[in-house]
Amino acid sequence: MQFVLLVGAGSMGKTHLRAYQKMENVKVTGIVDIRNPSLLRLKETEYSFFRTLEEAIETLDRVDVIDICLPTFLHKEFVEKAAKLGKHIICEKPIAGSLEDATSMIETCKANGVQLYIGQVTRFFPEYVRAKELVEAGAIGKPGMIRTTRNGNFPKNAWNDWFANFQSSGGVILDLLIHDFDFLRWCFGEVKRVYAKSLTGREYRKKDYALVTLRFESGVIAHVEGSWAHDGFYKTFEFAGDKGNFEYDSRSCSIKTVIENQVVGEGYKTINQSPLNESPYYRELVHFIDCIETGKRSIISPEDAYKAVEIALAANKSIQINEPVHLNN
Repeated sequence: MQFVLLVGAGSMGKTHLRAYQKMENVKVTGIVDIRNPSLLRLKETEYSFFRTLEEAIETLDRVDVIDICLPTFLHKEFVEKAAKLGKHIICEKPIAGSLEDATSMIETCKANGVQLYIGQVTRFFPEYVRAKELVEAGAIGKPGMIRTTRNGNFPKNAWNDWFANFQSSGGVILDLLIHDFDFLRWCFGEVKRVYAKSLTGREYRKKDYALVTLRFESGVIAHVEGSWAHDGFYKTFEFAGDKGNFEYDSRSCSIKTVIENQVVGEGYKTINQSPLNESPYYRELVHFIDCIETGKRSIISPEDAYKAVEIALAANKSIQINEPVHLNN
């Protein structure tokens, strides 16, 4: 049994809490949040609530894991506090807003002998897992061009409206497109060049749009599109190789695979997104808890999370200087 202390009870904290409630080997022992439980719409009688991490640690009899679901700019402070307490850590993405902070967090966790797991949840979505499987199976031959889209509206009701502060959130690239950067690197390896354009800094209040071009060391080129300017959320991807292509659209929940201009037998493969199924967040947290209990290696390392931030920051820098940014891998 793992005893988890949840730090941050916003939308993502509640998502993690719902996942833990379904696990027989996890007990949430307390919740840390500076807001009143009634404002969070959580029952005070069901959990112990604390306003600070220190108060929770002093009060609770046992904490094995600290799960941090706080705004990005608070990750370093709380991860390092948790590490120095000797607790294993689950932290929402991105790992940090700067490479310096990410490095410090990773080194602090290693120095204190604790595990650090970063919630790059796209690796646990079935459609993305299937896409990686198709690539590895050679279904489209040698991959050449990739296109991904991740569009939605501006994150509303966040504490202190922190997403609207670019210095705090990193904008649509660091907060949203980091999912695609991590996934594509998972599939194709290291990125060597980044070029990006966006609306950032053009007085579009609480709206943003970005288009990022990645060139991988393998020769693959990816066009990564993201938006905080749409009414509803959806995501798509298309993978093209020298023997065929496949594509996915969350609005139809199916993957269409074409090999040498012929739709293959299971070309239209429905990806079941029924709410009755396990959510990707549940699968992610089950995986992290299993790694803590068994000591096995996670499919997402802190170094992977660092690399995703590196790509995102390179994209933001490219926007600022209006030139491609080369990464030194």
